[in-house]
Amino acid sequence: MTTSTVVVRPAALDDLAGVWPLARDFATSFTVLRPEFTATFEALVGEQRAPDGRALSLLLVAVDPASAAVVGYLLSHTHRSFLANGPLAWIEEVMVSAEHRRYGVGGMLMDAAERWARESGAAYISLASRRAGPFYLALGYEDSATFFKKTL
Repeated sequence: MTTSTVVVRPAALDDLAGVWPLARDFATSFTVLRPEFTATFEALVGEQRAPDGRALSLLLVAVDPASAAVVGYLLSHTHRSFLANGPLAWIEEVMVSAEHRRYGVGGMLMDAAERWARESGAAYISLASRRAGPFYLALGYEDSATFFKKTL
């Protein structure tokens, strides 16, 4: 497989079954429940927009056209921040199946998210990652902060 054989596009409802195992396997400190995943997936595919028309969420899939299999996905959102002087983009999740890593699929997903963020007027794009730091550094991202969370 090469990156030229993978297609990155917005997710459609038909992609739910292909994204499910990737999202399930992505979570290492939280259990993804299928009913909640399904409801969230369907809401994300039903594109949400800000009052100015900007898409607030982006759900992309990377598909291998030879098999029609979803081999990766990316989920991002925009929101406003005082410190960014406008909208910023936050990448929530990026996952590529183990057998499709190191072929440029993650980079293709990130490139598409960056284009979307620019078109949305985002001042910057950011994410938290514990496992893929070298990947993001190679794409030009800076190590900027420590991520904290509290389960409610």
